[in-house]
Amino acid sequence: MFAGLGFTSAGLIVLVCELIAIRLRVELVMLVNRRTERSALDSLIHSARDGMGSALLLRGEPGIGKTALLEYAIESASGFQIARAAGCESEMELAFAGLHQLCIPMLNRLERLPDPQRDALSVAFGLRAGKAPDRFLVGLAALSLLSEVAEERPLLCVVDDAQWLDRASAQALAFAARRLLAEPVALIFAAREPGEEFTGLPEQLVQGLDDSDARALLGPFLRVSVDEQVCDRILAEIRGNPLALVELPRGLTAEDVAGGFGVAGGPGLPGRIEQSFLRRCETLPTAARQLLLVAAAEPAGEPVLLWRAAGRLGITPDAAAAVEAAGLLVIGERVMFRHPLVRSAVYRAASQQERRAVHQVLAEATDPEADPDRRAWHLAEAAPGPDENVADELERSAGRARARGGVAAAAAFLERAVALTLDPRLRADRALAAANAKLQVAAFDAALGLLATAEAGPLDEWQRARAELLRGQIAFMSRRVMDAPVLLLKAARQFEPLDIGMARATYLEALSTALFAGRLAIGGVAREVAEAARWAPPSPQPARGPDLLLDGLALLITEGYAAGTPVLKRALQAFRSGHISDVEGMRWTWLASYAAVILWDCDTWRLLSARQVSLARDAGALVALSAALNALSAVLAWSGDFAVATALIAEREEIVQVAGSQLHLHPFGAVQLAAWKGDEATVAALIEESLTAAVSRGAGLALAATQSATALLYNGLGRYEEALAAAEQASEHPQELWSTPVLPELIEAAVRSGQTARAAGALDLLSETTRASGTDWALGTEARLRALLARNHAAEDLYQEAIDRLGRTGLRMELARAQLLYGEWLRRQRRRRDARDQLRAAYEAFVSAGAGAFAERARHELRATGERAPKQTAQTRDALTAREAHIARLAGQGASNAEIAAQLFISPATVAYHLRKVFAKLGVSSRSKLGTALPAQPD
Repeated sequence: MFAGLGFTSAGLIVLVCELIAIRLRVELVMLVNRRTERSALDSLIHSARDGMGSALLLRGEPGIGKTALLEYAIESASGFQIARAAGCESEMELAFAGLHQLCIPMLNRLERLPDPQRDALSVAFGLRAGKAPDRFLVGLAALSLLSEVAEERPLLCVVDDAQWLDRASAQALAFAARRLLAEPVALIFAAREPGEEFTGLPEQLVQGLDDSDARALLGPFLRVSVDEQVCDRILAEIRGNPLALVELPRGLTAEDVAGGFGVAGGPGLPGRIEQSFLRRCETLPTAARQLLLVAAAEPAGEPVLLWRAAGRLGITPDAAAAVEAAGLLVIGERVMFRHPLVRSAVYRAASQQERRAVHQVLAEATDPEADPDRRAWHLAEAAPGPDENVADELERSAGRARARGGVAAAAAFLERAVALTLDPRLRADRALAAANAKLQVAAFDAALGLLATAEAGPLDEWQRARAELLRGQIAFMSRRVMDAPVLLLKAARQFEPLDIGMARATYLEALSTALFAGRLAIGGVAREVAEAARWAPPSPQPARGPDLLLDGLALLITEGYAAGTPVLKRALQAFRSGHISDVEGMRWTWLASYAAVILWDCDTWRLLSARQVSLARDAGALVALSAALNALSAVLAWSGDFAVATALIAEREEIVQVAGSQLHLHPFGAVQLAAWKGDEATVAALIEESLTAAVSRGAGLALAATQSATALLYNGLGRYEEALAAAEQASEHPQELWSTPVLPELIEAAVRSGQTARAAGALDLLSETTRASGTDWALGTEARLRALLARNHAAEDLYQEAIDRLGRTGLRMELARAQLLYGEWLRRQRRRRDARDQLRAAYEAFVSAGAGAFAERARHELRATGERAPKQTAQTRDALTAREAHIARLAGQGASNAEIAAQLFISPATVAYHLRKVFAKLGVSSRSKLGTALPAQPD
């Protein structure tokens, strides 16, 4: 069996002895000073055995024993299924390579996943063609696949060298790790310095052995006699690193170690371990060293590919005997290095010419049909200079990577293609494409560097416009919102003579960023953009939703509400009709929802906010979903459905934890809900947590949202002067178009503070918007506020009109506020019986929703009429967490566990776990009884 690989009997004996020695070293390392690490692993495996999934990140320097601990975990997980993968530095640009490596044994279960998840994972792995999946949907699919496999037996997944996972795999696996809860799955990562994708995962630092254990381990491998002082110096330099203790003494004489292992100004510990491995390599025959280099340059670990490439260099199987006898490489079902540092040492020690030669034969040996991307990468590494054929191959690989959802990989392919392109125009095109890909993976500095590369050459007008557009988009995404509108406006003007559709889309993008930047934008940029957009070439007819949105907003900003409202109403109708692509819906629905608030159109606000959530869920786009949940939770707060709003806010917070640094949105929904509840502490905490980031990013609209919510809070608490101060701040910047939530708070606070003149002036501004709108929300709010300033019968007519109109909107909190104000007015008119009816209705609505501060105001007024307000009672839902309440409602509406899991980006097992807790808390035994056990949702 071994003869074909070139083994002699003596070589085989040496190899077996070496493998036994390695095994003994691993066991020795595991026996000493690893109690903390082993305890953490034992706990993880025990939890998975009991059906509670979790993850752990082992972090430590090279050679510290992370791989040995992974082996310990595998040995400890008796009865578990085992899946394993390892990151590889030279494979970091191949999208989903690490995830695919882990999931290969499980792919026979792929068809059991929900269709969107099955399709996402299939496309990501290149098993089928399809729309590029969102990376988080791939993560959810990976979680579901792990959960599905673990239904048979508990599953242990180990991922070594996680710092070298490709970015798409790291994001997907970290997503799955964070969502583990009720699955019998343990997921263990080992990494030197993990990437930001793993931030927040439970972590165990693997430290060096203490002095006594290190001394005991060093003794058998230090084959020369040294005095105690030298031994102490060696131990101090090695810092308890087990691999260094085993490897550094090999082949050294007494003179070599007389001063310890360290050399002043020499490499660090990993570098010295690499040098130790290289000393072993230097004793090998030339063919054996070449074989090591071929293996180091090819991360796939496929023996057939290795030998195919080696054969092109004239390397025979005899070379394998030497490298395996040296304990550096094992060639079996996979090609495995003794340690990752062997691979890096061999590759770095080779000359550029040697590396290029090896990559060339690997490219020739790689099947261009089965693995074109790996072949293209090898060709790129083999190229001594610009090569258009190779650059073209890389560009095609970038397209395939993007189609699988591997944007980071696409960016890397394109960046390398730029370096190999000589033609200036083609180089600029590729640099712009690479910059766009870098932007999408939040590599902003790299994107700007590629823009500079593109602009270094001669650009045509189209390329210049594209470059300016990218510069504006980078500014917006990299927390420089205040700079973005001017850059985007410049790009829109450049697109005008080239592409009308592109120009108008860029104008709309510029206008949306200007509104988002608000008071923090440079100059009066919103009006400048609106003026420019008004004179832009008209849209093709019939006008589409985004075109109408641009025209309507531009008219409203430049000519006022009366001029802009009719066009904006047509825009909202276009968005409501659904005659808009999903791509456009994902991009512009948030702005259409914003326009609905400007026009006091609560029905469209609610509809579009819910649709935006659905679009993001269907696409598995977690970043977009976070923004959509933010908006929808605010609508639900105004509607008085605090329970569902709370669940959506909790879901958004979980997404923020998963997506991390990619999300910088102000928690508008959470602040609004806390303000409606009268929860001053939570409002203050949310503002403190988010406001500094909003200002530094340049998000002026976040300041307006914060100030209007603060005014709402203090009006509820009856602290009117503080409410007035906050509302005044929010209303100082009309370019933010935030009068709908701000002016009503200002007017009520001003009246209650005795500043009727200020209230009257604000009412005049408000009526400009409400009369143009003409909706029940607009006219009902105006009537409620006008009644505050009216006298006698005029006030009563206005209050009744307000209650009638607001009662038709579904905005229960707005209706209750009108009833509260009317009841207060009636009591002051000494009409206590009539007052009680209004105050009781308001009180019950506030209590039902959970608006504590407003409820207290109503209760106080009720007591003044002589009626004792009923005691507030805790609702059943208060016993449930936000996540439990959300799952319970979905289950009560008939959704299956799989459907709930897909909607909430968790596994069906986690849904079942939450439902068991819900049943216990509510005292029910089946889903059919949830509808009656849960509080009714508002109509």
